[in-house]
Amino acid sequence: MDGSAFYIGGAWVSAGGAARRAVINPATEKVIGSVALAGQHDVDAAVAAAGSAFPAFAASSSAERAALLVAIRSGLVAAADDLAAAMTAEMGAPVSLSRSAQVGGVFAHLDEMIAAAARPSLTTSGRTAILREPIGVCGLITPWNWPLLQIAMKVFPALAAGCTVVLKPSEIAPLSAALFAEVLHQAGVPRGVFNMVQGDGPGAGAAVAAHTDIAMVSFTGSTRGGVAVSKTAAETVKRVTLELGGKSPNIVLDDADLGAAVAQCVALCMSNSGQSCNAPTRMLVPRARMADAAELARAAAAALRTGDPLDAATDLGPVANARQFTHVQRLIRAGIDEGAMLVCGGPDRPEGLPRGFYVRPTIFSGVSNDMTIAREEIFGPVLAILPYDDEADAIAIANDTPYGLSAYIQSGDLDHARAVARQLRAGNVHINDAPDDPAAPFGGFKQSGNGREGGLFGFEEYLESKAVMGWGL
Repeated sequence: MDGSAFYIGGAWVSAGGAARRAVINPATEKVIGSVALAGQHDVDAAVAAAGSAFPAFAASSSAERAALLVAIRSGLVAAADDLAAAMTAEMGAPVSLSRSAQVGGVFAHLDEMIAAAARPSLTTSGRTAILREPIGVCGLITPWNWPLLQIAMKVFPALAAGCTVVLKPSEIAPLSAALFAEVLHQAGVPRGVFNMVQGDGPGAGAAVAAHTDIAMVSFTGSTRGGVAVSKTAAETVKRVTLELGGKSPNIVLDDADLGAAVAQCVALCMSNSGQSCNAPTRMLVPRARMADAAELARAAAAALRTGDPLDAATDLGPVANARQFTHVQRLIRAGIDEGAMLVCGGPDRPEGLPRGFYVRPTIFSGVSNDMTIAREEIFGPVLAILPYDDEADAIAIANDTPYGLSAYIQSGDLDHARAVARQLRAGNVHINDAPDDPAAPFGGFKQSGNGREGGLFGFEEYLESKAVMGWGL
């Protein structure tokens, strides 16, 4: 599939308008396809199909919905290599990462939703019954940095709950979304239950957020984009869940193994070329250990291989598009201009890579928390190392951000780490590099958004509560 058609009402249909956007391979800067840009007419058609399908699908049994998700799982397994190749081509993830994380991460979340679909929809308290019912037609707007995973974290809980959906994937990464839609088609998703329109934010995204027949919008993207979605959706008083930006701190406590902590922080920050909203992009270390931390970070970055994402040995591919490349370069230069110490990397492309949106793995030390590189989300392979004077200072610096998505703590004492975790204003806290848990709620405090994805917490976002008094005798 090439992203030039929409999936509406169980069939592939042509876009209502003639507008197209080129799809660019960020490693080569060459056009590899095009994506149609939906307009109001296309969104209306998709919403109408979803609305027509909703009553029957909402009335389906939990066993039927679980069986549908199992069929989808089988289709995704069969299509895994094609999905990975599409993401490598459209947004530059190294093929090893595309296979292991970009595709591989989908299955853990899908399995959680297969289990969630079987949960009872009715509980009683005395004579009152509490019914948990699907909210309705859901508009799902997803980003380009983890294109398939973010689709999975929205579509699967919606289907498990009995909702019908209109998906608007990123126009930058439309190819994997089209393949995903074809998997659902082949799995036998009933007509109108899943619909997909391609397009950009100002066109298709705004139309989804504003639509009177959409009961809920789930958006993942920038904080600026989330604000726009919220304002637009407010006119129709629909539910809005947002997973937005981050500037996650990684506090290396004085009792941590500095070498292991720094190496892991660099790896996590640089993974996916730094294009993860929960990446630990601010590493906080005791002031007396700044020089050692900077040297350890430089060595860890030097070991990373930046290059062709089709090469299995590549650690970092390009950033996903020209706009992001320009944004990252601007912020690297801002770090230099504002007096941060450049440990490694810096502006411009890596040596030997004159073409493609490649960014040099870049580390700054001696960063103060009022510098631009400590305040703004860079979304590239750029790490800022900040000194702190004592533990209270570290916690204050960590919380001194408009964001609150994730935080990380490195410590040789678990009780110590737990005590610090309680003081951090973030929706997710990782102690000693604990991995993401697909059963845990994922989402943030402050300007990192509202609502949660993942596990039962994400499943319940797609349900309404109905109290029926007098149900019991």
